[in-house]
Amino acid sequence: MDKKSILKKSSLDFMERYLNNASPTGFESEGQKIWMDYLKPYVDTFITDTYGTAVGVINPEASYKVVIEGHSDEISWYVNYITDDGMIYVIRNGGSDHQIAPSKRVNIHTKNGIVKGVFGWPAIHTRIRDKEETAKLENIFIDIGCETKEQVLQKGVHVGCVITYPDEFMILNDNKFVCRAIDNRMGGFMIAEVARLLHENKKTLPFGLYITNAVQEEVGLRGAEMITKTIKPNVAIVTDVCHDTTTPMINKKIEGETKIGAGPVITYAPAVQNNLRELIIDTAEKNNIPFQRLASSRVTGTDTDAFAYSNGGVASALISLPLRYMHTTVEMVHREDVENVIQLIYNTLLKIENEETFSYFK
Repeated sequence: MDKKSILKKSSLDFMERYLNNASPTGFESEGQKIWMDYLKPYVDTFITDTYGTAVGVINPEASYKVVIEGHSDEISWYVNYITDDGMIYVIRNGGSDHQIAPSKRVNIHTKNGIVKGVFGWPAIHTRIRDKEETAKLENIFIDIGCETKEQVLQKGVHVGCVITYPDEFMILNDNKFVCRAIDNRMGGFMIAEVARLLHENKKTLPFGLYITNAVQEEVGLRGAEMITKTIKPNVAIVTDVCHDTTTPMINKKIEGETKIGAGPVITYAPAVQNNLRELIIDTAEKNNIPFQRLASSRVTGTDTDAFAYSNGGVASALISLPLRYMHTTVEMVHREDVENVIQLIYNTLLKIENEETFSYFK
């Protein structure tokens, strides 16, 4: 494999713009527009569905169909209750972490635009020292500077408004990408880059390729459940994130050992079709792409499960991007891992050469 970077400046510009855009679960449309605009030169057509999953298609007339997939949504909060004195209590939209909320700035999305606020928290001086109160879903609250419920409502904030964090993209030590929502808009970025490479390298595939950016993964794989019934693929290669388990306070005996910078992570799980997984591993080895292994009991917890068990069974596999600090505002990945996931998916597609290969997945 050529060690020269495959990420162009235009690619990195798109990545930063895409990561910085808010796309909370159920409200992914603005992010999907950015993604589709970037992908448009590299595909023949698009499919979208009622809930906003977007699919760029290459060779739409082909009878055999291969999906490469990431998900577009990010965790967030909903306004759940507004007190008489203008404080706002929340519920989760996806797996939002209550422990990181205190003192965070937030954007509340309303029909009138963004309303700024903060998750308040009692000062250290005022807390009872022998019985420290910890952050819990029922005691975290948002302050938007209003004195009454009426003032909150006048700003357009009401029950059901979605809330995101404004934290934006940065680079640490030249090779670590940091942002909220790398889980899993980096997946959408990586599959878009696969499409770009196929186009720029003038590769012709003997099957239809469905580059799928699904919605609502964070609330139970819902977007993938819907779109797989529309596409009816023969093969699905899903990319998501997994944990870097080498950071403090993680038990590797329970979580396994995977690390950023050590390569894509290939999963062993009931939902992963063995022959497809071995094809991916063989691709990695023959192209000198470093990779790691991970075992998952019962489910992968990713859209792989939705594809695998749909339509009477779809040969599916999972290639994960190792990530630090999942579901926080400082999610971190290694640039080389991003490039190697792109290379691994790209080269795997080139190994699916003809109709005979598909019988290998049955």
